[in-house]
Amino acid sequence: MTGLHLNRRQALALSLAGIGTAALPGFASAQDNTPADPAIDGIVARFMAAFETPGIAVAVIRPGQPAYLKGYGVRTLGKPAPVGVHTRFGIASNSKAFTAASLAMLVEEGKVAWDKPVNDYLPEFHMHDPRVTELMTVRDLLVHNSGLALGAGDLMQFPYTERPPSDALKALPFLAAERGFRTGYAYDNILYVVAGILIERLAGKPWHAFVTERLLRPIGMTDSVPALRFLNTTDVAGRHARLGPPVRGMGKMEVVEPDEGLMVDAAGGINASIGDVAKWLQLQLAGGKLPDGRALWSPAQQAELWKPQTIVASSDGPSDAWPARGVTQTYALGWFVQDYRGERLVHHSGGLTGQVTQTAMLPARQAAVVVLSNTEDGVSSGIRNALLDHIIGAPAFDWVAAMQVRVKTQQDAALAELGSDGLDKAPAGSLSLPLAAYAGRYRDPWYGDILVARRGKGLHIDFLPTPAFKSALEPWGPDTFRTRFPRGAGEDATVTFVVANGKVTGVTMKPLSPLADFSYDFQHLAFVPVD
Repeated sequence: MTGLHLNRRQALALSLAGIGTAALPGFASAQDNTPADPAIDGIVARFMAAFETPGIAVAVIRPGQPAYLKGYGVRTLGKPAPVGVHTRFGIASNSKAFTAASLAMLVEEGKVAWDKPVNDYLPEFHMHDPRVTELMTVRDLLVHNSGLALGAGDLMQFPYTERPPSDALKALPFLAAERGFRTGYAYDNILYVVAGILIERLAGKPWHAFVTERLLRPIGMTDSVPALRFLNTTDVAGRHARLGPPVRGMGKMEVVEPDEGLMVDAAGGINASIGDVAKWLQLQLAGGKLPDGRALWSPAQQAELWKPQTIVASSDGPSDAWPARGVTQTYALGWFVQDYRGERLVHHSGGLTGQVTQTAMLPARQAAVVVLSNTEDGVSSGIRNALLDHIIGAPAFDWVAAMQVRVKTQQDAALAELGSDGLDKAPAGSLSLPLAAYAGRYRDPWYGDILVARRGKGLHIDFLPTPAFKSALEPWGPDTFRTRFPRGAGEDATVTFVVANGKVTGVTMKPLSPLADFSYDFQHLAFVPVD
């Protein structure tokens, strides 16, 4: 997963006028008349039926064969327009590999070095701990071992805000680490935002312009744009989610609206078709070399991009219930690298509100798989594994059933944590102060301000940097309230007022649902009253 200046939208659109309209020499364009492959079609059809998926696009790349490119189902529930090979999806965190590749190109040009401190290039860069500021290198921006908590700072990016990427630099000194520097893995987006700022500083042009000019156009990714706001077509996949009850992730599939903002670009902004993502993976498998022989980066930089940097997880390896489980999963530069059925797998996923996408490569086989889905459930990862098994010729395994068990296990755990009353009944406890005593303006140093005000007989909260987050406050236990944001507008939160000597001295929060996406990091907020 993964916020971003409406007042600049027109200027940005003008600066990127014509993106994707002129094809340059590159990988073969996708065709709408791909011959049927009954095995692949059967895999996708079974998943779509089991998970009630509106639409899927897949690519399967194998040596000596044209890429298999196909869309299935509809772009948006209730509308007949089909998913095709040119339908654009938000590829979300699959964009991180483009940011890493951009830096690799700048390394080769001598404009930056992987292992020099970020401060050498961005003097205004500061982490919470001055010692980490001194030690953090350009490489460290990309490998999720900074010590920051999972998803730290993501509320500046989701739901939509007008905050520019530069706000990430201002916020970083106030985001305290949860663990020591380089002592373990925790996925973040904010340091990729910083990497985008670094690219702009080094190249003299914004991240979106650099990626367009130096990657999307040369590769021939003519359907693709560096961010949702640059799309100028109706051939776009819709967004779908299960909004409840009792928590998001359960219930009926519904259409939801995109909510990523401007800050998200370098961490997860690219929108692309299945045909274009196939070209991107073909470039990766070719070590950065285009079909006409031009190299966008060298084999040495390709090795850097795929070199494991951070241990993500380890296990005893494959099991009867999950034969794809790796002995070791690592993170490289914009890519996960692990073993898959005895082979090296280089992969990533991307999650946005209403869409999840997968890219995966088996370098030894010069093979790859792409799955783009217009839902936010786990269907894309199951299809990915089934297609990888198809390429490998692995023993038959029921990935549909395995994914259904995994989803049910997660939901059961969430319901157990909620208890028998779920989210319908407030916890025991009451308010210790009159309602008026909770009203006021409160500030968190990295996020900004909230405003709590009397409205009618109750209280109302306004998260000032996040337009979608406005709600009545409903009492929810001791000195605590819950929000009820508009349906589909992110995740609700509990809001706890810290009371001392009859006065509110602070406000803390946490997501209401145990299934909330990590990007709704309410738990990292610590508000104090503003006089």
